This record gives sequence, structure tokens and C-alpha cells, in this order.
Amino acid sequence: MFDDAHHTLLRCQRGRRRQGAGVLRHALLILALALASAPASGETANPFAAFLTALWPDAAAQGVTRATFDAALAGLTPDAGVMASVRRQPEYGKAYAAYLAGMVSPSRIAIGQHKLTQWNDTLRAVEQKFGVEAPILVSIWGIESSFGEAQEHWDVFRSLATLAQAGFQHPLFRDELLSALKILQEDHIPRRQFVGSWAGAMGQPQFLPSSFLTYAVDFDGDGRPDIWRSVPDVLASIANYLRKSGWQAGVPWGFEVLLPRGFDFPATGHATFAAWAKRGLARADGSPLPESGEAILFFPSGADGPAFLVTDNFIVLKRFNNSDAYALAVGELSDRLRGRAPISAAWPANDFQPSREERVALQRRLADLGYKIQDFAGHFDFELRDAVRAQQKRFGMIADGHPSRAFLQRIAAP
Repeated sequence: MFDDAHHTLLRCQRGRRRQGAGVLRHALLILALALASAPASGETANPFAAFLTALWPDAAAQGVTRATFDAALAGLTPDAGVMASVRRQPEYGKAYAAYLAGMVSPSRIAIGQHKLTQWNDTLRAVEQKFGVEAPILVSIWGIESSFGEAQEHWDVFRSLATLAQAGFQHPLFRDELLSALKILQEDHIPRRQFVGSWAGAMGQPQFLPSSFLTYAVDFDGDGRPDIWRSVPDVLASIANYLRKSGWQAGVPWGFEVLLPRGFDFPATGHATFAAWAKRGLARADGSPLPESGEAILFFPSGADGPAFLVTDNFIVLKRFNNSDAYALAVGELSDRLRGRAPISAAWPANDFQPSREERVALQRRLADLGYKIQDFAGHFDFELRDAVRAQQKRFGMIADGHPSRAFLQRIAAP
């Protein structure tokens, strides 16, 4: 509006002898209105555009050219659907029975078993190089993108810019946006094909841009890692991600266990397999516990539901997607692909899983009580569950480490 008024004023000044004072007064009125509506000093008319402008120096410092920067970001507007999706993440607030039913469905098991056969030679080669078992790789592939059939088509740059400008989990998504610019600069994929999930995860393994730059592997030998179209590259990239995140070859992710009558719930869920055996725990399938190693006793839905001993490999799965529910789904699907029986214990009919907002509130409350909390984004680690156990003992509750509705009400009370 200011530019329009300015040009009108100049035209009037050039021709005012012919046009008269009335038009000049009209132009001055337009200019006054423009000045009145313009942002005050220090204000920004378009904070999203200002955010993108401020991003340029950091992008340039990482080797991104102006042409690439403009090709990626010119004309972008924030996407309201992205922020709405933040509140709909399936790993939060959903009962485990319903979540696992969707992630470990009979059709996914059947397709996964077919993929194991179809890609057997590739999977054996990947397993030999990276030390990650084929059923784990196929399970992640299936859960992330239904074996490549269900890739999403959000504009990755728009999604990342929306999250970054909103300050969501800052500086994560700002850094991911810079990584996406580097991927475009290196010509891994054309701009028009740069699509993914609402959170910017890309390709069949749903890698964030920084994960692509760190873990993507060219396994088919064509000279570039392609997580969008090349199945060998997808499987090897998943395996590389897990190995570099600490995956231990030959160690199970975990397994379901049965508790003895009168089980004395410990103050911590961490112990050796030998110690758990002394406490009377037994594998639900009847096989013996490993002779060496450590595990964490995990009650996803509290003591009334299934119990598991999970290893450090379970924690590695959470590095792929920071969710207990996700890691359990990958583990369960991999077991079903091996032909093992499903989880035997019934999930509670009234299974309560805290929402993301409830999780964040609990983390802040535990921090106020003096516990060392690493994450205030709603992600639960096993140290936090030990803090829950400690408080449950103080309240005279079963110390299963699960933040039940009753526990949340009790800990929130003044």
C-alpha cells in the first residue's frame, strides 16, 4: 500500500498543473493511510517471511547458493495443517491394544513375510555388513511407509519452515530446514519431488533431512543414496542408522515376561537378566532368560497389562522414533515375522495413556520435585519411569513406573 501511494503521489506531482489540486489531495490521503497502517519501527509485517530472510546467512555459511535457497523457499507460506498434526500424533494418548492392532496388523505381517522372501539376498547382505537382523529392518520399513506404498506428500520445506518459525522444539526444525537445503544443493532429489510427512520426514524410511545426510547409504551402487525409490538403499540406510545409534548384533530387542505371585516391585526397572531370574521372572514363551546382559522391566500399561524385559536395542529403536509404543510395535512385528506367537497377556480394557500435554505437565512436575528430567517435550525415557516408581512408592501405589490417571491426579495435587 505504501508503494502504491508513493507512486500515485509522484504521478500527481508530475502532472498536477494539468490534473489540479484534487487529485494531489487524494494521493496525499492514500499516502497518509499507508503510513498509518505500516508496521511501527521494529515490527515485522510478515514474521514468516522475516524468518526465511533471517535464515539465509546460515544457509550460505553451509554452502547453499542463493539460487538453491530461492528455489526451495521462494513464495512459501505457513501450513496450518502442520501445526494441527502436532496434536494428532498416534504415539500419544492411544491405548496400546489399538495402536498395536494398527501397526502389527495381519495384512502387514503377511506382506512383511513376503518382503523377507522377495528381498532375501539384499537383506542378508545388509545384515552381514551392518549387523541388524532382517525382521527388524522389514518391520521398520513396513511401519514407516507400508513398505514404500504409503509415502506422504507434504512439501518438506513448507512443513519444516512452519514448525521452525513457530519455535516448535527449537532449534530442531530450523536445523532440519538447513539440512534439507543442503540435500537440495547436493542434487539428491529435485525440488518438485521434495515431499514427505507433515514433520518433514522423507522417503520410505521416513528420515528427517539430517538423518539422510548422516545415515543414508548407496547400497545398490548407482552412485547416490536413494531412500525414495531404491529398496536396497532404504534397507541399508535403516540398518546404518541403527548400527550408528548403538545397535548390538545378536541381542534381542526384548520379550514378554510373566511375574511370580507376590512380586515385589523394585525401585528401579534396571537389572541384569540373572537378577531378574532370581526375582522369579520367566519368559512368556517358556524359553530361558539370556545368561548374560541387562534389561529393563517395562509395563507399557501398568501392572495390570503385559510386562516386558527390554534391552538397549529397544532404546536404539526409540532413537529412530522416540516412542515406547513405536519401539514395541517394531519389536512385536519383527517377532511375528519370525513366526513367534503374539503378546499373550491381555491389555487392560481401560488402558490409559497420557496425552502429550499430560506428559509434559508430568515432566515439569517431577522436575519441580527435584528429579533430573532430560526432556520436556513429552517423550518418556526409563529414567523418568524410575522417577515415577519412586513417587508411586511414596504414595503407597504399585511401583510399576506407569503414569496412570490416578497417579497423575495424585502427583498434581498440592
